[in-house]
Amino acid sequence: MALRNIVKFGDERLRKKCREVTAFDDKLWVLLDDMYETMQASDGVGLAAPQVGILRRVAVIDVGEGPIELINPVITSMRGKQHEIEGCLSSPNQWGYVERPAKVKVTAFNRYGKEFKVEGTELLARALCHEIDHLNGIIFTDLADEMVEPEDNKKKRKK
Repeated sequence: MALRNIVKFGDERLRKKCREVTAFDDKLWVLLDDMYETMQASDGVGLAAPQVGILRRVAVIDVGEGPIELINPVITSMRGKQHEIEGCLSSPNQWGYVERPAKVKVTAFNRYGKEFKVEGTELLARALCHEIDHLNGIIFTDLADEMVEPEDNKKKRKK
């Protein structure tokens, strides 16, 4: 496994819609392992392939309940609303309030090419939406209705 460089806002790859994965092979496994290691080393809860310069529909998430690998994910259901502060590993020291669904259901494939479903509420719902947005070229700042100064975010996190 290896740490990958995280692409920063301003890089056009973050604005591209990613292609579906068709080969569930060793190359994909290395990408998933590297992405997870990179996310962990960066203190993130999610990372999408375009954030490491790969324009494929792949994301990894870990909100403290263990890793979730998503290949070709699709949101199949959304309910409720939550309005919370989000950040992004591609945009260090930027946070903003984004409205997201309170609950989402996603269908995806695992690294073996087997379809599975995942349901998320609260932080997991937010992470699922955030990472799938990345796969569609959408960045959280596109959706933020208010940006938050870094000092204000630190105060909120301590509460």
